[in-house]
Amino acid sequence: MNCIIVDDEPLARKAIQKLVSQTENLESIASFNGADATREFLAKNAVDLVFLDIQMPGVNGIEFARTIPKKTLVVFTTAFHEFASESYEVDAIDYLIKPVKLERFQKAVEKAQTYCKLFHNDYTNSNIENITDDYIFVKADRRMFKVHFSDILFIEGLKDYVVIYLENQKVITLMNIKTINDLLPKNFFVRVSKSYIINVNKIDSVDNNTIYMGKNEIPIGNIYRDFFFNEFITKKILNK
Repeated sequence: MNCIIVDDEPLARKAIQKLVSQTENLESIASFNGADATREFLAKNAVDLVFLDIQMPGVNGIEFARTIPKKTLVVFTTAFHEFASESYEVDAIDYLIKPVKLERFQKAVEKAQTYCKLFHNDYTNSNIENITDDYIFVKADRRMFKVHFSDILFIEGLKDYVVIYLENQKVITLMNIKTINDLLPKNFFVRVSKSYIINVNKIDSVDNNTIYMGKNEIPIGNIYRDFFFNEFITKKILNK
């Protein structure tokens, strides 16, 4: 998988480059200090992954991410936690806080590699075939998967795909997150950001910005926060 690095700070670009060199199956093919040169490069070259700073002169990273080609993945790099939820609103696959540690960097790359393979596979015939009160049949990877609602941890949407996360399995299918959200039971599934739907019964803990489910950290989007807390946290606590 190839990548490019976009950051207005030379030391920050060098730090990411070092992390790339320590990561298998990842190659840096260019680095840039701003959006204009990056845009020109992307117009002429196929890029799998962009490590993109958020706070840059001129166009900020979140706005620039909206213009990046559909099959190019984005991982944001920034020194500020407060941009996390906003970053997922533009289909970023991860959000790294500077200084970035190698283990955390490689976790983001592993996720990117999964999605890179996804985009090279043919999921055009994947969809939900049947739905009942308790489960759905999902057609994916030339098979039919029976997925019980109670087994779903969360669902992640990325561009035109959704990934259904179970305890020990992921099911990927060609469908947007709004469509699957409309099909799910509303008593224990809730959309918490543009990219995530969660099973509230699987929550371990929660703070104002993040839902924790085992090793998974799910960001809460700004426009979804009040509904989530009012309907699924505060109300349920008061009703116990």
